[in-house]
Amino acid sequence: MSLVELDPVTPGMSVLDSHRSRNQQRKSMSLLKTIDTDPSFAPSESGPLPERLISGDPTYKTWAQDTAREGTINTGVWEATPGETRSIKGETFEFCHILSGVIELTPEGGEPVIYKAGDSFVMKPGYVGVWKTIETVRKIYLTVS
Repeated sequence: MSLVELDPVTPGMSVLDSHRSRNQQRKSMSLLKTIDTDPSFAPSESGPLPERLISGDPTYKTWAQDTAREGTINTGVWEATPGETRSIKGETFEFCHILSGVIELTPEGGEPVIYKAGDSFVMKPGYVGVWKTIETVRKIYLTVS
């Protein structure tokens, strides 16, 4: 018995149509990514580049969960302990949604802005400023470079 013979067929739908529908559902599922905000796999761990550290001893954890377009689009969950660093986006666009914690962002030449759980923001290409983690922060990120 072949796999096609085991596919359920909706009334009025041929076996071939049913097979195509199942293949389309599989393709659609590969284009939908749920971000796990509390991943069970081990994160990659790092810290700020020495030349960007302003104060404290922050540590970073990254749970990369998806990449697309040859690594130019990335998403996952990121966590940082308290500290202050220089944030330079270069050509990267980054969307962030804060899951927990508190940060203060101060754009170069601008006023500080506080973000906490439930807040979202975008740092556009060319952004330069100070990232101050006040309380350990966890965020969903999406970067496009």
